[in-house]
Amino acid sequence: MIKAAADFAQMAVDLREQPDVEETLAGISAYAQQTLGTDHAGIHIVRNKYIETAAATDPVIEHADKLQTELGEGPCLQAVWSHESFLVHDTATDARWPRFGPMAAELGLHSMLSVRLFTAEQTLGALNLYSTSVRDFDEDDVAMAHIFGQHASVALAPARREQGLRQAIDARHLIGQAQGILMERFDLSADQSFAVLRRYSQENNVKLRTVAAEIIDTRQLPTDAATPAEPGD
Repeated sequence: MIKAAADFAQMAVDLREQPDVEETLAGISAYAQQTLGTDHAGIHIVRNKYIETAAATDPVIEHADKLQTELGEGPCLQAVWSHESFLVHDTATDARWPRFGPMAAELGLHSMLSVRLFTAEQTLGALNLYSTSVRDFDEDDVAMAHIFGQHASVALAPARREQGLRQAIDARHLIGQAQGILMERFDLSADQSFAVLRRYSQENNVKLRTVAAEIIDTRQLPTDAATPAEPGD
């Protein structure tokens, strides 16, 4: 618990230093994956009457989120709609979401925990944790996810302005496309491709979405970018 408290405190410091909304959202999902010990993490945000994916640690999460939106069912959506948290021990057999569950299992997502992100004034969205194995999230896991969610909500609340959220979602799409290009060209994982983008962004003081847009336009890294590390480095 002491280590987790220290991790959350460091997260709060780091998120305050992020230059824009999309990096704040990416930071929240990355910290959730690291500090909560889950395989993947993502964030749904509420924009007007719509729920959209604003950040994800792996492209498979964006696919799963899109399935929920298309099917109109799933724990992430339910966490936003009902203002509660939802735990799925085994997606393949959970009867609450009979269409989404088996599809999630086919994607290799076998357990889930969705926690509402909110302030006193509004629901912001949901933090979603995914396990690639059937996992028994226990009471401590749920409690820690709630505490993390409170910290994340404080960081996310200033981004509720419509323009900021729209830019964040558009940037997430750009970054995802750029990651796909790097993954294919250099045989990188999703984490490695994002690390390349972020490193170049930080070293050159250029926004992530600007780096991503250049890679999409040119189909290659900027000329002064370092060569990506080999997979496994």
